[in-house]
Amino acid sequence: MTDSREMIRKELDNLVEQGTSLLKKASKDKSSHHATYSAEYQRWYTMALAVLKQLAPDRLREFEQLYKIEKRKQIDRTTYTISDYFLGTVIRDPISDEKVFDPWTVFWAKFFQQMAILKSVYPRLDSLLSDIKGVLRADLFDSEIDAARSLLEAKHLRAAGTIAGVVLENHLSAVCVNHQITIAKKNPTIAHYNDSLKNKGIFDVPTWRWIQRLADIRNMCCHAKDRDPTAQEVRDLIDGVEKATKTIFEWRVAG
Repeated sequence: MTDSREMIRKELDNLVEQGTSLLKKASKDKSSHHATYSAEYQRWYTMALAVLKQLAPDRLREFEQLYKIEKRKQIDRTTYTISDYFLGTVIRDPISDEKVFDPWTVFWAKFFQQMAILKSVYPRLDSLLSDIKGVLRADLFDSEIDAARSLLEAKHLRAAGTIAGVVLENHLSAVCVNHQITIAKKNPTIAHYNDSLKNKGIFDVPTWRWIQRLADIRNMCCHAKDRDPTAQEVRDLIDGVEKATKTIFEWRVAG
C-alpha cells in the first residue's frame, strides 16, 4: 500500500508540474495558443480527468465544465470555457465590434481553477488509500470467514475456529494501528490487542468481555490439550468474528 500511495502521489505531482508549466507558457505567449500548447493541454486534461474520476469524483463535473459546457443559453464571461478559447472563439459587442472580454484572461482563470481542483486531491490521498486498503482487507476477511464456515459444515471444528481466530487477530491489529497503539509483545495475541484497546479507552467493558470470550473459543480450537470445542461454540466464534470485522472501526465500539 505504501508503494501504491507513492505511485499515485508521483502521478499527481507530475500532473501538477505539467499544469504549472502550461500556465507559465500561457502567461508568456497569449497569441499563439493554438500551435503552442493546445495539444499539450488536451493531453494534460485527459490525464487529470482520469485522476479526478478515481480520487475526487465530487469535483469532476466542476472540472469538466471549466473546459466545456454542453448546454448553455448564451456565451458570456461566466459560460465561456477553455475549449472556446482553443477554438478561437471571441465574443464581440454587436455595435462596437469590440471584445466583450479578453478570452485569454478567462481561459487563464479557468485553467488556474482546474489546477486548484487537482491540487485539492492531495489532502485526500492518505484517507482515500486507507479506505481502499480497508475495502481490500474486508474482502479478504469475508473470504476467510466463508472458508471457516465451510470447514464448520464439514465438521472440521478446530480448523474452522483457528481460521476465524486469525481473522479476528488481524482485524484487532489493524484497529490498534489506526489508534497508534503499540503492543510491547513481540508476537501479540488477541488478548494483548483486546487488553490494549480497553486500556486506551477504545473498547468499553462489554466489548472487551465479548472479545475475550471469542479469544477463549479460539484458544480452545488451537490447543489440542484443551477439550474439543462444540459446533455451537465454533459457530458463535465465526459469527462473532464476522460481526467484529463489520462493526469495530477506529471511530466506533461494537456492542
